[in-house]
Amino acid sequence: MKKRAVITGVAGFIGSHLAETLLDLDYSVIGIDNLLTGKPENISHLTNRDFVFIKHDVTNYIYIDGPVDFVLHWASPASPIDYLELPIPTLKVGALGTHKALGLAKAKGARFILASTSEVYGDPLEHPQPETYWGNVNPIGPRGVYDEAKRFAEAITVAYHRFHGLDTKIVRIFNTYGPRMRINDGRAIPTFISQALRGEDVTIFGSGQQTRSFCYISDLVDGVIRLMLSNANDPVNIGNPNEMTIEKIARQIILATDSQSTIAYRPLPTDDPKVRQPDISRAKTLLGWEPKIPLDQGLSNTIDYFKRKIGT
Repeated sequence: MKKRAVITGVAGFIGSHLAETLLDLDYSVIGIDNLLTGKPENISHLTNRDFVFIKHDVTNYIYIDGPVDFVLHWASPASPIDYLELPIPTLKVGALGTHKALGLAKAKGARFILASTSEVYGDPLEHPQPETYWGNVNPIGPRGVYDEAKRFAEAITVAYHRFHGLDTKIVRIFNTYGPRMRINDGRAIPTFISQALRGEDVTIFGSGQQTRSFCYISDLVDGVIRLMLSNANDPVNIGNPNEMTIEKIARQIILATDSQSTIAYRPLPTDDPKVRQPDISRAKTLLGWEPKIPLDQGLSNTIDYFKRKIGT
């Protein structure tokens, strides 16, 4: 009998890749999305497979007929533009949506996997960030709607584990990139690639000396599935510890796209983290996981996707 997985946020960047990989591994997949930020084209190629799509807002009760083995809760706006334009839906899906997805897992006796984020660490005072770090978050800043939604999601997930005995997993996702990212989502890599391909100024906020660690999508999905199948219940960082400055990634993208773009500097947004680098010791020990795809290869794949989307 095939295992059945429910993925919320299935039409998003990571959700669609998770669905595709689980189908490749012979799972039956039910995908849920209200298409607020997800795109039908991200999952249109899955329609002839063992895949069912349900258009639904997961802040409302989730009904699924038949058995479910895994619930992967990926629904959430997840980019800097979304925090500003969709603050209340972001909070609602992190709170009410997580509650409804946990309720589904509890009713079905399914294993629950929460997509959390490195943003729970806020603007970190500990570097690199281990899972034991509690974070440095401004709850009322513009980014707080996402950070606190995910911190609450982790808290209620752990409460369901402790109180109801639900088998839960929490993956803290660090900066991830690859095909199917939204072109205008405000994150560094899609923004830089779009600007470089169009020959526009590549805009950096602040001095460009703030750091990020970028993980390619296939590495992330591999880590998520290993965690899903593991016995771990504590949060696990999944990300690439190869830290670099924003300015360096911008220059690398300009070079990789063979662009004539120059860099333009803009004021830094409120509460923008200065550093971001995962400590992946726990993922290595518990899951035997570490990223494999080098940045130049991942960027090449992503640039090819953006060229098709932008039509350059």
